[in-house]
Amino acid sequence: MKGVRSGVAALAGGVALCLATFAHAKHDDLAQIKALEDALEKAVNARDLDAVMSAYVAGDSLFVFDVVPPRQYVGAAAYRADWKGFLAGPISYRTSDLVVETHGTIAFGHKIFHAVGTDGDGHAYDFTARVTDVYRKIDDKWLIVQEHVSVPVDVSTGKADLASKP
Repeated sequence: MKGVRSGVAALAGGVALCLATFAHAKHDDLAQIKALEDALEKAVNARDLDAVMSAYVAGDSLFVFDVVPPRQYVGAAAYRADWKGFLAGPISYRTSDLVVETHGTIAFGHKIFHAVGTDGDGHAYDFTARVTDVYRKIDDKWLIVQEHVSVPVDVSTGKADLASKP
């Protein structure tokens, strides 16, 4: 009986250690993704295209639905060209409401961003959009592997809601 109690105690201790390790790893993953998102926001505001793109997986596996045409961007080179146009003029870019859920080496999250600036042609813009990201941990580094940027649309008018209040 004493041996059974010792075995149960050892098993319970092992389970507790595993759960504590998992919770710590999950917290670290969330902190790393938050740091990635903070660095991305800083890079956009600095108009640093290389730093912006360092948040995304390199190569052809990146897939993005952006709020501007074309309908989709396949690959980092295509999305880099999109970002280059967005960063062509002065910009103020702020994110909020970031929520992330991790599951091993995959995570997903969503956030809101507000951008005010001037495009490369001198046209002013001021809009709020929502972003859903899929992240993957590759070589111990979290990267965005899929992104969907959108704005609500008033279906009765077909017009985008660029102010997008909750």
